[in-house]
Amino acid sequence: MTALALDGVTKRYGATTAVDAVDLTIPEGTFVCLLGPSGCGKTTLMRMIAGLEAPTSGDIRFGAETITSVPVHKRNFGMVFQSLALFPHLTVGDNIAYPLRLRGESRGTIEARVRELLDLVRLPGVEARAITQLSGGQRQRVAIARALAVAPRLFLLDEPLSALDAKLREAMQVELRLLQQRLGITTVVVTHDQREAMTMADQVVVMRGGRVLQMDRPIDVYRRPATPFVADFLGQTNLLEVTRDADGARLHTGALLPGIALPSPQALLSIRPEDVLLLPEGEGPISAEVEFVRDMGSGVEVYLRAGETRIIAHREAGASVAGVGARVALGVKPGAAAVFPAEAA
Repeated sequence: MTALALDGVTKRYGATTAVDAVDLTIPEGTFVCLLGPSGCGKTTLMRMIAGLEAPTSGDIRFGAETITSVPVHKRNFGMVFQSLALFPHLTVGDNIAYPLRLRGESRGTIEARVRELLDLVRLPGVEARAITQLSGGQRQRVAIARALAVAPRLFLLDEPLSALDAKLREAMQVELRLLQQRLGITTVVVTHDQREAMTMADQVVVMRGGRVLQMDRPIDVYRRPATPFVADFLGQTNLLEVTRDADGARLHTGALLPGIALPSPQALLSIRPEDVLLLPEGEGPISAEVEFVRDMGSGVEVYLRAGETRIIAHREAGASVAGVGARVALGVKPGAAAVFPAEAA
């Protein structure tokens, strides 16, 4: 069943179009990430869903209800933003209780709900602490608990983890996903972090220039990108210019990649680093020189130069790799290249 639907949603500020005719359908109970670079329109889109901004045109529906003109306080959506907006002069319990008090809930109901939410976000027994006594990750959990206090129909988060250090951010990504799965609440998160989107989302929406370029499962966006931009933005890739040959795709160096059918005389190939084969010199179609080797612990990144083109290859942890300056050959795993017409760039 559809929880949220956007039909032709557009937002203009004078002559500037921030969001351009976006159509989206978000199924109930799913976790969706709006992903894209700064200025792509993802936060503006989130604010229109929340009711903080009014669309210039288009409609927003929640279930069977059109909510385009419904004010923010009547939408019953939970929201967490990058700044968290916690009240520093209130205790943890009072911060979580604040929206419940606004609704006139009884003291007993409020106290029970605060305890329930603190258990849910794994912060039991901290009701009396000051917000200033908490770590960044703990404050994040309090903000989430407060947003969930009124049992929202939809949970919206705008860059909620960006202020945390890398290790804590990754831990919170998992915690947030597990929490969403336990609650079954439809959740939309704005992020520019590709790893965050891949970790948490059921569906990833990639945006650029106010438009949606692709919405799909993370693995499908990664493996079958709709455009070169999507391929380059989500994860790491090698974008190679090629020309059509009767036997495959030919690089500007003259190397032929056999068996790759091109849609036009000039095209782009997107080849993920893990799909680049490293072979002894003379045993593959592309001749290259090793420029730089970086051991990441979980794997090895190898930077190579083929003519004027840089190609990155990944090898598994502990793999033996030729040293800098060595000549090698490169190949591509069968069926691994995504192909785009040259004009798609």
